[in-house]
Amino acid sequence: VNGDSILDLAERFRGTGIVVRFIEYMDVGATNRWEMAQVMDFDSIVDIIGAAHPLERIESMYEGEVATRYRYRDGSGEIGVIGSVSKPFCGSCTRARLSADGQVYTCLFASAGTDLRALLRSGASQDALVARLSALWNSRDDRYSELRAGSGDTPAGERIEMSYIGG
Repeated sequence: VNGDSILDLAERFRGTGIVVRFIEYMDVGATNRWEMAQVMDFDSIVDIIGAAHPLERIESMYEGEVATRYRYRDGSGEIGVIGSVSKPFCGSCTRARLSADGQVYTCLFASAGTDLRALLRSGASQDALVARLSALWNSRDDRYSELRAGSGDTPAGERIEMSYIGG
């Protein structure tokens, strides 16, 4: 979407110690009028920056990190690129989101959450809460981005707005 600003942004923070993360335009929610043709994909972002300032891939800082990290070969800093559209990472996702009304979502592209408010308000023990969250996480089958990548289309169904659950 803002492809003409990628190099300017990278250059603005190169050498400052600030790591800029670029993220592909995602179809979160239903109000952003997303279209696949508007996505500046992961490889294009890396190619644009790398053509001006050679990059080398570096290891993740932790398991489940969603940004792929690169450093400038001249040592002037690093960038991260999040390719949730062109390089989905559903299988290694370690993130859940809790809304203000007590719904937990196991995917940013979820159509529904699981109510934890009642459990929390009932005075449930920490062990009971851990058991509920573990069961929920272990039974999840979120594959939205993988399905989208396979078809090139937005999978059918309602989605929660990012402004509601955070990103």
